Amino acid sequence: MRGLDAVLHSSSASYSPPLPETLTPLFKSILSSDASKYTHFFSAHSSAAKSILPRVAATLDLPAVSDITSVSYSSSDDTTTFTRPIYAGNAIATVRAGKDVPLKVVTVRATSFTPLSGTLEGAGEVSATEVPAVEDEGAKSLTKHLETSVSTSDRPDLGTAKKVVSGGRALKNKETFQKTLEPLADVLGAAVGASRAAVDAGYADNSQQVGQTGKIVAPELYIAIGISGAIQHLAGMKDSKMIVAINKASVGQ
Repeated sequence: MRGLDAVLHSSSASYSPPLPETLTPLFKSILSSDASKYTHFFSAHSSAAKSILPRVAATLDLPAVSDITSVSYSSSDDTTTFTRPIYAGNAIATVRAGKDVPLKVVTVRATSFTPLSGTLEGAGEVSATEVPAVEDEGAKSLTKHLETSVSTSDRPDLGTAKKVVSGGRALKNKETFQKTLEPLADVLGAAVGASRAAVDAGYADNSQQVGQTGKIVAPELYIAIGISGAIQHLAGMKDSKMIVAINKASVGQ
């Protein structure tokens, strides 16, 4: 991939499954080593990153900036400026990290950035280096993995789908939710989402939740069926190109 010149990898039985408590010491070791010249530590604003990066920042006594929607760097004064939504997306905060912050720890709202093309044009050689695993007996004794439950679907991934069909609590029950949304999603080739109220009521899996505390999506088409339009939900889909809302009161765009 263009711009990639080195890959670090580490193997340990304690990293399977990957837990924030066991991965944090590894990242801390890499980023705080004498040979480290890293200035920025970025990750997509995923569930895993939201658990890992703040922990890493805290152990290094650094601030963390989450869910950024833009970034700019000034070489003249070695500052990095970010913007990030606050108050459920109703305001935009501008955050500037100066040279007194040696390492910027940041999670990124992926839907706010244009995907990098998959071309290998201009790509150079990539070195691969194995990093020794860091075992933290304290973390392993405090946290125990019980099981992993993975939801599988032939539909597009909710976070990157170009079309999303979402349902809310007004659909009354899980059976109506599925009968209403799934055939429409299959015809459109869309992902299925849900409001927090629908997830809390058991209509849909937690992985399908769209909103401030769920997934942030920005599809070309977002169809909301039986969703009230609460601020928490709007924060997760307001960047959609076209929004169709269907409920008792109205049917519109």
